Amino acid sequence: MRAGNLDRIIEIQRRTTGLDLHGTPVEAWTTFATMRAQLLKNATDDREDARGHTTDATRTFRMYYLASLSLNDRLLYEAQQYEIISIIEIGRRVGMDVTCEKAGR
Repeated sequence: MRAGNLDRIIEIQRRTTGLDLHGTPVEAWTTFATMRAQLLKNATDDREDARGHTTDATRTFRMYYLASLSLNDRLLYEAQQYEIISIIEIGRRVGMDVTCEKAGR
């Protein structure tokens, strides 16, 4: 993996739980890592399913290895939120390919 190819900036966000003024649990997303990445694949898929006609935006990013990344996290790129659907390790903790779908479809 060449550092010069990592020309995009992404944020990795993790769900956290806090309390509001009334003591009620509230979930929020907080950024725990800002990384450089390479956009490998940018695709859209039009299909018919139970929700009707939908268009899914799928992107695959290549970045350096981040041990704590999981499918429960989300990715923020160009002010768009993406749900992580696949994490593939490259080499032995060298890097990873992260495939995401646009959140809130």
